[in-house]
Parts: sequence; C-alpha cells; structure tokens
Amino acid sequence: MNVKSSFLKSYGFSIILIISIIIGALLGIVFKEDAAMFKPLGDIFLNLLFTVIIPLVFFSVSSAVAGMQNIRRLGKIMSAMILVFVITGVIASIIMIAGVILYPPATGINVNLGSGVNPEHIKASEQIVKAFTVSDFADLFSKKNMLALIIFSMLVGLATSASGDKGKSFAGFLESGSSVMMKLISFIMYYAPVGLCAYFAYLVGVFGPQLLDSYARAMMVYYPIAILYFFIAFTIYTFIAAGTTGTRRFWRNIIPPSLISLATGSSMATIPANLQAAENIGTPKDIREVIIPVGATMHMEGSCLAAVLKIAFLFGIFNMPFSGAETILTALGIALLTGVVVSGIPGGGTIGELLIISFYGFPIESLPIIMMIGTLVDAPATMLNAVGDNVSSMLVARMLGGKDWMGKV
Repeated sequence: MNVKSSFLKSYGFSIILIISIIIGALLGIVFKEDAAMFKPLGDIFLNLLFTVIIPLVFFSVSSAVAGMQNIRRLGKIMSAMILVFVITGVIASIIMIAGVILYPPATGINVNLGSGVNPEHIKASEQIVKAFTVSDFADLFSKKNMLALIIFSMLVGLATSASGDKGKSFAGFLESGSSVMMKLISFIMYYAPVGLCAYFAYLVGVFGPQLLDSYARAMMVYYPIAILYFFIAFTIYTFIAAGTTGTRRFWRNIIPPSLISLATGSSMATIPANLQAAENIGTPKDIREVIIPVGATMHMEGSCLAAVLKIAFLFGIFNMPFSGAETILTALGIALLTGVVVSGIPGGGTIGELLIISFYGFPIESLPIIMMIGTLVDAPATMLNAVGDNVSSMLVARMLGGKDWMGKV
C-alpha cells in the first residue's frame, strides 16, 4: 500500500498529464482541422507559464546563490566534483548526439507553428554575447534572454552573500520571492491538464497523427540509450574509479537507490538510499556527503540525454538539418547547461526547454511538444541522474585519494 501510495504521489500528476494529452490527441483525430477551436485554451496555459517564468528564475537562482556561504571551505572536493559533473555530462550528451544522428527522432513531418532559425546563420561569437549578456536592464525581463537572466541572478546572489549582515534582509526578500513564485507555478500547473489537452487537440487535428508517431520514434531512441548508458557507462566509470572491486561493490549496492529513483521520480528522495549505498561501497564520508546531495540538484546525465533528444526532435519537426559542427557544438553546450547548471534551479526542466527554444529561435508554440518528451523520459532520466551522483562520488574519491583509495577507507 505504501509503495502504491508513493508511486501515485510521485507519478500521479504525470499520469494525469499523459492522459490529458491522449484525450487531446483523440479530440484532434475526431475534429481534424476544426480542433483549432481548442487552441485558445492551450494558449492561456502557455501565456500564464511565460509570464511567471522570468520572476521565478530571478528569485530562485539569486536566493539559492545567496545562501551558498559555506561552499568555499569544500575546496578540492567541489573542484573535482564540478570537473566530474561536466565530463560525464559531456559524454552523455555526445552519446545521444550520435544516437539522434544515426536514428533521427522526427522525420517526414512539416509542422508550421512559426519560422525557425537556419542554424547556418548562427554565429558562435554573436550567440555567446547575446546569450550571456543584454545591452539594457529591461531586456532581462524577456524569455528570449533566459541565460543572461540566469547570469544576472547569480551575480545578484553573490553580491547579496558578500554584503554580509547588510544583505540579510535582501536575502530574506529573495527567499520569500522564490517561495511565492513556486507557489504561483503550482497554481498554474493545476490548469496544465486542460491546457495541454487543448493544445495537443489542436496540434494533432491540424498537423495530423504523424506527430504522435514521432514521439514513439523518440522513445525508441531514448530508452535503449538510457538503459545501455546505465549498465555500460556506469560500469566503465566505476572500474576507472576503483577497478573490479569497486565495480562489484557498486552493482551490489546500487539497486535499492535505482528502484527508489524509478518509483519516486525524484533525485532528492533517493539521497538517503544513495548515501547508504555509497557508505557500503566505501566512498569516504566527506566526499559522499557533499557530492550526493549537491548532485541531486545539479548533476543530471539523464537530463543531458533528454536535452539533446529534444533539440534533435525540434530540428526534425521543423525540417532543419541536425548537422554541422556549429549546430552540434551548440547542442552539446545547451545539453550541458540543462543537465549541470539549469537542473539545479526549481522548474529547471521548463527553463532548459525555454533555453532550447530561445537559443535556436523556435516559436514559443513548440514548448508543449518538448514538454511531452520530458514527461515521457522522466523515470529513466531520474534513475540516471540519481545513480550518476553515486558514480561521481567514486570518481572524485579516485581523483583525490589515488587508485588505492578504497583500501584506505
């Protein structure tokens, strides 16, 4: 009963969303082109979401950074942790890039939601400047400049922390603002089943059931790669960290946190079991107690895989070639931001999807399309995210303790 209750609590809303989207798709099939009458109900959801996302990002990021006063003393552990997070995120992204190139997740579809951007016109130097900065303060309050807003919010958080006692009241304001925005998001999400149902009725009715076929194709890409990554990549990482002994200990102890992450859909909920597994494996106490909790919010290999899939899916939907060094490197960078940086922000999945849309210039109406992919891959992605934290703690122990670190514990 407890397991069933936990499952429904964790996945109940996702199940409702999936059911609402299925109902919307059926309405689209029944009404065909007339399903366009449902679009205004979907637009209401999108507009509510877009209006709250800017203050949500500002308050959540700045308040989180303002509270990080004790991170400095972590020294070498934090440095090694960030390096491992970035390297494993890059590897995961590259694997999915290869997967979507070999088996494109969306082909033969022409969805005219708006005009996309020809990736050949994207200049790396110009995009970096535009992505990280804006020329006017007012420009920060636009979803088109999401990354610049994140950078600004981080700087505000750092300035608040550096101000000491004088910044405490402002830090309280930021924390309060973050709580209010998260509550507002929860209110808006009550409307999500109606909004997504209406929007998918419009999409399927106007553009045909071929869109649903593409979701099946996308899952045929993600699920096998996620399963192979779980067994092969994590085995290789643990062997690098501690040889065959480390690999045996890892697989002997990692099943409970793996199942908990699948059942709860939460890296946070997996922390206790992950810490227990890391202790049984022999990971040093100071390393496991830093990396596993921090990794639960900012280390998401499963999310890196999903981000590349979403990008490639949109490229296929808009008949844009997912090829060329610049396009692939940009996808790699966005996947890394989504899986390692943005994932630590409340609502980071949506922010990552907005980054994808704004960076490539896709129309905002494409947001629900990739939101559905995020919902469909949530369970295996969470498992990779959570278990990857345990693997990372072993790699950091190897970097700081040498190849015989396990024998020193």
